[in-house]
Amino acid sequence: MTGLDRFSFNQATANNWPLADMVAGCAAAGVPAVGLWRAPVAEYGLGRAAKLVRDAGLSVSTLCRGGFFCDDDWLADNRRAIDEAATLGAPVLVLVPGGIGDRTLDAARAHVADAIAALVPHAEDAGVRLAIEPMHPMYCADRGVVSTLDGALELAAPFPADTVGVVVDTYHLWWDERIWDRIALAGAAGRIASYQVADWITPLPAGVLLGRGLPGAGCVETARFTGAVDAAGYTGPIEVEVFNADLWARPGPDILRDTIAAYLEHVVG
Repeated sequence: MTGLDRFSFNQATANNWPLADMVAGCAAAGVPAVGLWRAPVAEYGLGRAAKLVRDAGLSVSTLCRGGFFCDDDWLADNRRAIDEAATLGAPVLVLVPGGIGDRTLDAARAHVADAIAALVPHAEDAGVRLAIEPMHPMYCADRGVVSTLDGALELAAPFPADTVGVVVDTYHLWWDERIWDRIALAGAAGRIASYQVADWITPLPAGVLLGRGLPGAGCVETARFTGAVDAAGYTGPIEVEVFNADLWARPGPDILRDTIAAYLEHVVG
C-alpha cells in the first residue's frame, strides 16, 4: 500500500489486539513501524518482543511510557524504561510527566526538570532520546503538569537536542492558538522527537481519557499539523495513537484498516 512510508501504528489504538497478532497484521498491511507500550511488551517478554518486531521487518518508532515523576519509584522505573527502549530498538522514549502528587504545581514542574536531568546520562549511554509530551490542560492534576509545547521546550532546552526532545501530539495541542509558531520554534531547535495524531471528539466520554477519535472524526486540523511539523523539518514517523473504547471493542484487523484509511485521507492526504 502506498503512502505509508512514515506511518506508525501505535499499539494503544488497538488496545486489545495481542502483540504478536498486531505485529503480523502490520507487516501484512505494509506498515513500516509500530509504537509500543511497556505493559504489553513486558507481558509478552521484552526479548521476545524485540525479536518479534525485528523478524517481522518492522521498526519501533517510540516506546511509551516513561515519566510519571510523581510516583515514588520514578527513578528506577524510568531507568528500566530507557533500557527497554534500547532493547526494542526504539529511538524515542515518550515521557508523560505525571500529575501534581503531593506537591504544589510549581514544585511538581520543578521536580520534572530535576528528574529529566537525572535521567539524561543514562539515556545518553543507552542511545535513547527522551521525548517530553505536553498534555492537554485537563490532565494537569493527575497525568501531565506540562501543558504546553512552550513548557516542554523549556524543560528540554538545557540538554542536547538529540538527547531530549518533545512530542507534538495533535490531541493535546490542537487548542493552543500559538501552536503553529511553537512547532516552528521546536523544529528550528531540532527538538521534535515524535509526532502523534488523534482527533478530539465531543461530547467527551466519562473519564475523558478515552475521548480520542481516528483522524477526521473530530475538530483537529490534522493535515495542518502535518504540514507544520514537515515545514519545521521533522521527517520521522507519524504515529496514530487513539484511546477509544468503541474502537477497542472492534477486531484488530478492522481497526488497522480504518486507521490506515484515516491516515491516508486526513493526515497525509
